[in-house]
Amino acid sequence: MSGEGHEPVEREEELGRGGDVRLVVPAAPEYLRLVRLTAAGLASRLGFTFDEVEDLRIAVDELCFHLLGEMDDEDDDPSAEARTMDLTYSAGPDSITITGRTGATGAAPEPSDLSVQILDALVDEHEVGNDDGLITFRLKKQRES
Repeated sequence: MSGEGHEPVEREEELGRGGDVRLVVPAAPEYLRLVRLTAAGLASRLGFTFDEVEDLRIAVDELCFHLLGEMDDEDDDPSAEARTMDLTYSAGPDSITITGRTGATGAAPEPSDLSVQILDALVDEHEVGNDDGLITFRLKKQRES
């Protein structure tokens, strides 16, 4: 049969070239499970080790939970629309980058010292910023193996 033996290599190359995965969830803690599962699922498919998958899963939860806490402070406004978190998971040849934005506006909240230590230990890059008035974030995890 032609193509036999080449399928795993082709699949690996296809995943490495990445098609981005986009996830939009309501900005509420009960939806963070979907955010974590998507990160873990993609990392597993890309060949990340169990520990690397867990690191990424914990990091995205830590950052998103921090941002949700900041958004809760703005929910006192009765005219505020239902907010969402919009995440894009991008697969590189040996890394995953998760970028996102929240429906919250204003200055980007600074993570606590503990959150920064956790993120520094778990991922290679992380940042929270502001783009056109919306709070944005980015995480990058490099595969070590």
